[in-house]
Amino acid sequence: MSPPTSRRVGRPRAQERPTSGLEPRDEVLSAAAELFTTRGYTATSTRAVAERAGLRQASLYHYFDGKEAILATLLEGTVRPSLEIARELVARTEAPPEARLWALCRSDVMLLCSGPHNLGALYLLPEVQTEHFGVFQTLRTELRAAYGELLSATQAGSPLGAEELSLRTDLVFGLTESVILIRRADPGRAPQALAEATADAALRVVGVPQRSLARLRREGQQLLAA
Repeated sequence: MSPPTSRRVGRPRAQERPTSGLEPRDEVLSAAAELFTTRGYTATSTRAVAERAGLRQASLYHYFDGKEAILATLLEGTVRPSLEIARELVARTEAPPEARLWALCRSDVMLLCSGPHNLGALYLLPEVQTEHFGVFQTLRTELRAAYGELLSATQAGSPLGAEELSLRTDLVFGLTESVILIRRADPGRAPQALAEATADAALRVVGVPQRSLARLRREGQQLLAA
């Protein structure tokens, strides 16, 4: 009878790597996006993220300092593309500001609705209000300011005082981000239809008459296609 084989002692092996083809850092972000939006941020540990990404927990810390750093990166990634588009639209002064605002709203909604996970829902986490997420908050403030700049240049917005202009900006910005809750309640809703309906509604909030919407929608679409 052969002697029993001894059990090998050592570090546990990582789970089999996912077949997504992503780099390890991006795999961590993908895993975290899924877990944070399905299980919840507080209920998700770095160990769980590492396991989903096919890494050892210690390896995760090669890419991120911890769970807050992962969340911050995900959040910043939802704003940076919109901010880049917003800066481009603000600079395109040859186009009507109403059409540029429509284009910004539409593109912002499309970005919030892109990807398999509703990352915008993470905006509502109380942890996001802390100093660890200062970069995200700064980016979001800059994006809101771009909305305000375009709104103030519109025919309906230009006569407004500072207080009313700030209120209208908050309403338009809030309307755009309201798709986060709509997507959570109805994940199957078509993003393009939602984006264009939101952009139309935003112009109505600004004070654009209904008769002008079709023309401004066409001009906004042309701006995004350019």
